[in-house]
Amino acid sequence: MIISTFVRYIERIPTMKDLIKRLHDDLAFKLNCGFLVSDHVPSESSYSRLITKLEESDILEKEQEKVVLQAIAEGFITDDTVAIDATHFEARDQAQPKEEKPKSEPQKRGRKSKDERDGWLKEQAETEANLPLYDRKIVAQLDVPLAELRAEVPKTLNGA
Repeated sequence: MIISTFVRYIERIPTMKDLIKRLHDDLAFKLNCGFLVSDHVPSESSYSRLITKLEESDILEKEQEKVVLQAIAEGFITDDTVAIDATHFEARDQAQPKEEKPKSEPQKRGRKSKDERDGWLKEQAETEANLPLYDRKIVAQLDVPLAELRAEVPKTLNGA
C-alpha cells in the first residue's frame, strides 16, 4: 500500500479513488505496485487509515534522513550541497505574474430603460442592414431576385 501511495504521486494520479480504479483495471500497474495477482485491492478507507498512521509517526522523516546520509556516503551528494535544501524547487515557488484585466462594469439586470432600448434597437437595425445578403434572415432574402443571389455566392465563398 505504501508503494502504491508513492506511485500515485509519481504517476500524478489525483485521488485515491482513481488509484484504486487503476489498480483494479491495470494488472501491470498492480504488479508494479507490489501487489500479487491474487491480492485484494485495498479500499479508500484502508488508504485513509494508512496515511493517518504515517502522518502520526515520524518514520518518513527518519527514512528520508537515512536516504540522504546514504547518498552522502556514496558520493551522490557532496558536503557543499548538504547545506542546500534538496526539497526546494525554485521554479515551483515563483508565482507567474498575472495580467490584471480591467474590470468591466457589471451589467444591470432586468429590462433596459426606454432610451437604452431605442438606442439598442437602432444599433441592431444598423448591423443587420450592413450584413451580407446570405447572413441576413431568410425573410429578407425572399424578395431578392435569383440573379442577385447567385451573384452574391462567389463573394461569400471567397471570403469577401
